[in-house]
Amino acid sequence: MERASADRTALELLVHGVGGATPEKMLNDPRTVRITGDDTAAVFRRADDVTADTGPAEDRGRDTPVPEAYVWSNLTSGNGTRALWLLLLPFMVVNLAHWMRPAARERLRAVRLYGLLVRLAALSLTVLLVAAACEVALDLTAWQCAGTTACAERHSWLGFLSPAVSDSGWWSLPGRRLALAALVPTALTGLLWYLSHRTWRAYESQEPLDRTSEPENGPAHTALGRPGFWYGRRLVARLRAAHTAAGLLTVAAAAGTAAVRQDRRPGGPPLLDVLGRLLEASLLLGALATVWVVCRRGRSEHRLDRRLDAHLVHRLPSAALVLLALTLLYAGWERPGWQSEGRLPGDMTFGALALAQGVLVIALAVVARLLHHCPRERAAADPDGTARHFPQERCALHGLGGPAVAMLACTLGGVMSGGVSQRVSDWLDGTGTYLDGPPVLLTWQASVIPVLIVVLLALCALLARRTLLLTRAEQDAVLRAYGVGHGDPARTRRIARARAMATLTDRGPLLVAVTSTATLLLGAGALVGALGTGKTPVRAGDGAQPFVQGAAQTAQALGSWLIGLGFVLFVTWGRRAYKDASARRTIGILWDVGTFWPRAAHPFAPPCYAERAVPDLTWRMAGWTRATGGRLVISGHSQGSVLAAAAAWQLQPSDRKRVALLTYGSPIERLYGRWFPAHFGPAALAALHADIACWRNLYRLTDPIGGPIRLSGDDCGPQVDREPLADPLAYGRDEQHPLPAPVLGHSDYQADPAFAEERAKLLGRLRPDVPQQRS
Repeated sequence: MERASADRTALELLVHGVGGATPEKMLNDPRTVRITGDDTAAVFRRADDVTADTGPAEDRGRDTPVPEAYVWSNLTSGNGTRALWLLLLPFMVVNLAHWMRPAARERLRAVRLYGLLVRLAALSLTVLLVAAACEVALDLTAWQCAGTTACAERHSWLGFLSPAVSDSGWWSLPGRRLALAALVPTALTGLLWYLSHRTWRAYESQEPLDRTSEPENGPAHTALGRPGFWYGRRLVARLRAAHTAAGLLTVAAAAGTAAVRQDRRPGGPPLLDVLGRLLEASLLLGALATVWVVCRRGRSEHRLDRRLDAHLVHRLPSAALVLLALTLLYAGWERPGWQSEGRLPGDMTFGALALAQGVLVIALAVVARLLHHCPRERAAADPDGTARHFPQERCALHGLGGPAVAMLACTLGGVMSGGVSQRVSDWLDGTGTYLDGPPVLLTWQASVIPVLIVVLLALCALLARRTLLLTRAEQDAVLRAYGVGHGDPARTRRIARARAMATLTDRGPLLVAVTSTATLLLGAGALVGALGTGKTPVRAGDGAQPFVQGAAQTAQALGSWLIGLGFVLFVTWGRRAYKDASARRTIGILWDVGTFWPRAAHPFAPPCYAERAVPDLTWRMAGWTRATGGRLVISGHSQGSVLAAAAAWQLQPSDRKRVALLTYGSPIERLYGRWFPAHFGPAALAALHADIACWRNLYRLTDPIGGPIRLSGDDCGPQVDREPLADPLAYGRDEQHPLPAPVLGHSDYQADPAFAEERAKLLGRLRPDVPQQRS
């Protein structure tokens, strides 16, 4: 045993934000060395500082902190295959809805019901995606096009499936065509399983710091401090098995329904009829088992749950795969006189999914309102009995943020499914005379898209007008802030416009509310129109007034064109991102924000990078403070500030007291506090402020992402927020700024003199530990 010297060594752990940064830029030195980590995420130091805390004692008494950079950008924007995550966008959005519930500790049953409803909505999205693949491969291609001579002759690669072109070849029977085409959605399901399993082993299997769970008393509690919060290995494995089984059962149902109906006709083979009924009953039991697995209790966060439901994880998908193989064998059996006509049976699948999703979203909204109105204490008692009050909670959409986002996820899934079906139908049947086309509901859903775009354009025009008015009002405030009587009008307008544009972030709840409400109402109208008429809008408008008929034709044609254009742009962007590093970086920024939360609702969503990043930071901070007893400032920019706060919550209380937090350009309260009040509400932030040594936050009025934390000073420490930083640093030219200073907005906070000033104050509040023994 050796005795650690009580030196003044301090560490500044830098965490970058969205978009990533190089260690050379973060440390402002071209010579950096990786001291721990791998190619995915690592901690770097300057080459001159590698032994700053392990060298001779006389070298460790430096006044300036030792800077370290934690680089995690490859967790979200690494190689080109990450661009394919665009296809998982609806899954990511519905997973966000799980974490957006209002804060309410008194209604535990309502909290569990909220999570259950989100998981069911996520399951419906998986079924919708696989059903869309079945619509394209089984219905449009194998059933309609291959069964129509003109379409099969137009596409020669389908000739071996056509009875006329192949002269009644072996694969030309309807059931065998469906069995062969079923390999496409089966492969899609297998691909989703593989991606989820691979990322599960890389992300969810990273163990956090194992520690004892803290008491959960009072409104200051947040689940982010639980030992198992960032370890969702067991739940993701269970949900992956259920969603994989659901996808395989969907393919089996799509391939076997037509054969079952054929065998039930008068004169059908009795043996095949019995087998069909047995398969239907087996598929129904499999569906019930899948739903039961999804409805089981969610995450185990109070401890590191290392168990795996091995029997469930392996047997449920295997049983579904066996049922699919038996169904394809049954469908491919020879049935004399069976021909494919019209659309594939099961046309109401999309209608049932749309109705179920609407009901789930409405039920979710009811539960969210109950949680939002649940009486909550506004004060908590400190250990000495002193009452501590928290600021008022700013909850987006009055607690309805989660249901609104879940509605957007269902809309994205519907638009992507309809876009694929419409484009494939137009490609197979360019003249529109050979095929019946996709289900009627998909055509109705495409027809309401122009109405939705008109609503969104009107809202954008309103926001643009408000921004213009705010820009004019901000011009006087800019002149007063810089003490300028009559400045340069162009310079003043530019600064005022940057301030006004930054406020658009606070209009996000309005945009989400209008979009989700409009899609819910328009989707309900499309469902009623499709079920009520059974025809496309154009055919349903036959015989009506000329204006109505013209509107129906315009809406259907324009909607089909828009949904096809959107799908083409979506695929083009994904291909460009696969080849272009800059475009891939843009997509990575989107995932930085959307994949912070664990996969608690959808296992096929892009993986949660925080399940690797937060344990990395926690282990580094705990190990350094315990080994050296020194002072530590964790400095987080933008999304890095959220990671820093989450890592601080994961520390032991004794380690938390040795850590200071410096955040800048932080969305902790502005975005996370409003949209995720159960985890980043004012009570939780105030408790974090009390637990750590000290906390300071820097922000600018021109920053569209960062904002104030809104915690006032008390016995826990000084006020968290510093006055808004000047941006630009100088209005005009002076001796310190001979050239015009730029408007920085969200970037380059470290270049502001206030950054070094606040860091020095934080280090001054931290006291080195007394000498202690260590191994």
